[in-house]
Amino acid sequence: MIDYKAEPFIRIRNLHKKIGWQEILRGIDLDVYRGETLCIIGPSGEGKTVIMKHVIGLMQPDAGTVEVDGIQVNGLRERELAPVRQRVSMLFQNAALFDSMTVEKNVAFPLVESGVRDKKEIQERVAQALDVVGLGKHGQKLPVNLSGGMRKRAGIARAIVTRAQCILYDEPTSSLAPVVSDVIDTVIR
Repeated sequence: MIDYKAEPFIRIRNLHKKIGWQEILRGIDLDVYRGETLCIIGPSGEGKTVIMKHVIGLMQPDAGTVEVDGIQVNGLRERELAPVRQRVSMLFQNAALFDSMTVEKNVAFPLVESGVRDKKEIQERVAQALDVVGLGKHGQKLPVNLSGGMRKRAGIARAIVTRAQCILYDEPTSSLAPVVSDVIDTVIR
């Protein structure tokens, strides 16, 4: 059960963002509570991805505030964002895998970036995440050698390997066949 009297895990207030001449976000307010599942639905190009990028600190607002678990995200420098990114991870639209890295190294990337240095722990967590998404036998492949659905699942493994409290999914089933979309939906659940 969600406790709506508690402080929101993600709190966005009066968020504004312009990209060039185009005003993308115009005073967005949003609360997301622990244990809540929330979908933001709308046409392409209306700012859904921009909101998510603000939550993880990849974009800075022109005005307004973004808080994650009581930490104000906007204004933080890259190194200061580590505690936020340990709490919130993201599956990007096209999985955003590094072409030059194997699937295993792609999945390990956020662990290494967050300061995990124990190689055995990294290997165990990567193997577990790949098993969850059904890619346990594909860790040594490069992304170019994966199907679209496999790339999405590798992206999900990278999003869950950190054991974040919140995962943002940006169009996790776009451009996939219905059968593959069903598999992705099952993995997300």
